[in-house]
Amino acid sequence: MIIKERMTASLEGDFVVFLIGMRINQLWKIHRWLPVTLAMGRMLRELYTHPELGLLHHEMWFSRTLILVQYWRSTDQLLAYAKSKDAEHLPAWRDFNRSIGTDGSVGIWHETYAVKAGASESIYANMPAFGLGKAGKLEKVGGRKESAAGRLAQGEE
Repeated sequence: MIIKERMTASLEGDFVVFLIGMRINQLWKIHRWLPVTLAMGRMLRELYTHPELGLLHHEMWFSRTLILVQYWRSTDQLLAYAKSKDAEHLPAWRDFNRSIGTDGSVGIWHETYAVKAGASESIYANMPAFGLGKAGKLEKVGGRKESAAGRLAQGEE
């Protein structure tokens, strides 16, 4: 549903923005990149089935470079998931290193940003609930929240 009003997102407390993805370097080697893509799907299913692991929401884009923006409750939960012997991540990581390693066919990457409470701002206009607005909650823009500077200043109070 498209929300025609100007909205901003709020999320209580600290949180983590985790960018993760892969790049298909050799498109014809589907046997290399398809398993990586499928592994990410398994991890996302697991994370949504177990919200206590800390994933709040994700957005995903497909092209030659697959990009996921994930919102996590904490760095501790993100790292615990990455290291868990009982989760989908470690087997997928081992499989990648065994089958692809550094052969150049598929690239993988991630970036992690720890966000302190009140140190983020967002604006959405003519959009469905999206990104941080889905990880947290959407609020109408008004008063001090009319500008990016005002939305960022909310965390200074």
